[in-house]
Amino acid sequence: MAIPAFRPVSYSRTTLTELMIPSYANFGGKIHGGILLSLMDKVAYACSAKHAGNYCVTVTVDGVHFLQPVEVGELVSLLASVNYVGNTSLMVGIKVIAENVKTGIVKHTNTSYFTMVAKGDDDKPTQVPGLTLENHEDARRFLEAIKRRELAQRYQTELAEAKHGIAVEAELYKLEGERCQLAYTL
Repeated sequence: MAIPAFRPVSYSRTTLTELMIPSYANFGGKIHGGILLSLMDKVAYACSAKHAGNYCVTVTVDGVHFLQPVEVGELVSLLASVNYVGNTSLMVGIKVIAENVKTGIVKHTNTSYFTMVAKGDDDKPTQVPGLTLENHEDARRFLEAIKRRELAQRYQTELAEAKHGIAVEAELYKLEGERCQLAYTL
């Protein structure tokens, strides 16, 4: 079956729900961030692979914001949708919510953006279908993803320039008031 030229956002929208069990908890009784990251990676894969019609791999994880802790016994739902597609890449937005089934309280605990790349049978990046934006919210998310990509590219460029262009001696004044000390002499 041929992969279509375009697929709607709704085609690959994915929800993964899992009960948070005691073995997922840290010593403080809260769910490990790594458990949540693993679940986010799974839902990003499921969402992107469904859209792409191919195996997908994680390239970057952007903006993992742990807004509230997740407790043992809560149901965690990860809501994923393709927000943007390039030629071979997809940006998947993920919203994580936790529900206390006893109280009925639902809280937004995490947000993240995963960039995935589709791989063909030859294990090389392969083109993904375009994205049909079905409503105003889909268009807003696509435009936001473009801005997110632009900012990431600018950050990488500036960081690379800074690595090669920092004159340490001239910048040492910036360490004043910071929680560090020099253990060497200039």
